[in-house]
Formats: sequence, C-alpha cells, structure tokens
Amino acid sequence: MDCCSRYLPEGRRIKQPRNASLTASLDGLRRAYVSGEILEARTVRCDAGKNLFVDLGDIEGIIPNADTAIGAEDGSIRDIAIISLVGKPVCFKVMSVGENRVVLSRRAAQEEALACFMSDMRCGDVIEARVTHLEPFGAFVDMGCGIISLIGIENISVSRISHPSDRFVTGQDIYAVVLAIDRNIERVTLSHRELLGTWEENASLFAAGETVAGIVRGVEEYGSFIELTPNLSGLAEKREGLRVGEGVSVYIKSILPERMKIKLLVIDSFGIRTEPSRLKYFITRGHIDHWHYSPESCDRKLIERFFTD
Repeated sequence: MDCCSRYLPEGRRIKQPRNASLTASLDGLRRAYVSGEILEARTVRCDAGKNLFVDLGDIEGIIPNADTAIGAEDGSIRDIAIISLVGKPVCFKVMSVGENRVVLSRRAAQEEALACFMSDMRCGDVIEARVTHLEPFGAFVDMGCGIISLIGIENISVSRISHPSDRFVTGQDIYAVVLAIDRNIERVTLSHRELLGTWEENASLFAAGETVAGIVRGVEEYGSFIELTPNLSGLAEKREGLRVGEGVSVYIKSILPERMKIKLLVIDSFGIRTEPSRLKYFITRGHIDHWHYSPESCDRKLIERFFTD
C-alpha cells in the first residue's frame, strides 16, 4: 500500500535531507507550496488562541488553530491534543509564503493522508506506526501524519500482559497490521501480535535442555506462565514467591508442538522487570489474508485470524 511510504508517522520525516532542505529557506518553502509536498518541523510554542508556531529557522511558521488537526475547527478534539504537540515534530502543508511568515496547515496534510488510507488501505495491510501514548486498554499509535489508531491490549501479543507498557514505550517505532476499517467514521483499528510470529516460529528459537531468560506473566495454583518471547509462553512448575512482571531464568524441560506447550522449571528470579520486552518481527511488510498461530500438529487449541474487509 503506497500510503504507508507517502504518509509517515510524525517524527519520521523531520531529519530526511529533502525535508531539511525545503524547510531551511523561503525558496524551499515556496517550492513545497507549489508542489503540495508534506513537510515536517518541530513545534516550539502554542499561544493563548491555540495557534501553533513551528521552528523554521529565521522564518516564522504558524499553524492557525483551525488547521492544527482534523477536528480542531469544530471542537471535536480536545485542546490538550493541540497543546501536547509543543516540542514535538508535526507535519504540514504550506498554505502561503510571506517575506517573514509562512502559514501552514497540519489539517491539510492529515486530510490528504486520511483520504488515501480510506481509499487504498485494506484489512491485512502491514504498516509502520509510532506509539503516541499508552492506556490500560491499549496503545494509541500514529499511522501517518498524526492520524491516530488503537491497538487493543488483547491484540498486542499472544503472551498476555498486564499493561501495554510491558511491550511498548511512547515514541517507539513499530509495525502493525490493519484489523478493521470503518469508512463511515473514517476510523482504522490495528493489531500487532500477528507480526511477532507463530508458535512454531518462536519455539524454533529454543531447544529442550537450554536455560533461558523469561518474564512471569501469570501465577496460578498449579504453576506460573513464563513469557519466553512476546508470542510464546511456557508453564513452569509451582514455585513460591514469584510475582507477575518478575524476570526469571528457566530450564526448558520439553517442547511439545502437538499440545502447543512448553514445560519449564524456574532456576532463579531477578526482581520486577521495568523495561518492555524486545520485539522480534517475523513480518514487516506486505499483506496478510490469514494468520494461523497454532502448530499444524496441534488439535487442542486453534488460534487464527482471517483479515477481510
């Protein structure tokens, strides 16, 4: 999908040589005005009228309040969404160029990107995104030009987590797959777990007899669920004192594809982990029609997803 390469998440364009060249002079900004090219610069101030000012060197760049985002003019987005842009890169199109002031529109860039998403995007498309903020129920991400989408916590990984911060940090660049598109309200919902590999792909990274690091994700009467990778967990024998989020070393007793199980033994514990797990992507581009997580030989539990518009 061409939209992914043309409409990058905010912050991805600012250091590109062409962007730097066009935003460095009035002549460059005039060329961008003529071509309609989307540029990016860092916001330095928001005045009392909720107008944004961006850093264009010696030139004053202003984004009037109505043009700060889709929904700013009719009040459908909150002021905090505009205020919180200060200090961050924002995308825009050049609307007019004066001798000392350039009028810009972030909304125009967003409307162009959103029109492309609604026209060309399909469920199952793999896209690049940037995490903007985290809530207990999921991660909000910028999928291009500040267009925000949600990855629900249940779709972040197969291995269960207590909070999206177990996987992501704000500002992190990730990959995602389009889960649903509601063109009536122009909203896209994303998923993430399908890109982190199937059970067999992740299990192939380990072998019985190894001792490896893991994270406790669940503690039950009969044992503890230990995450080996974001899409692979095993069950360890009961051990007193383990806590969810704790880092542990585990001995791999056996790997059983036909039962989709890994049996573990906790060797040692290292206290609560504070940093997110390292992500390994098995898919980073293209399109997915069907994702089948469970091993072919397993008939106990089927985990799969079909992507249909």
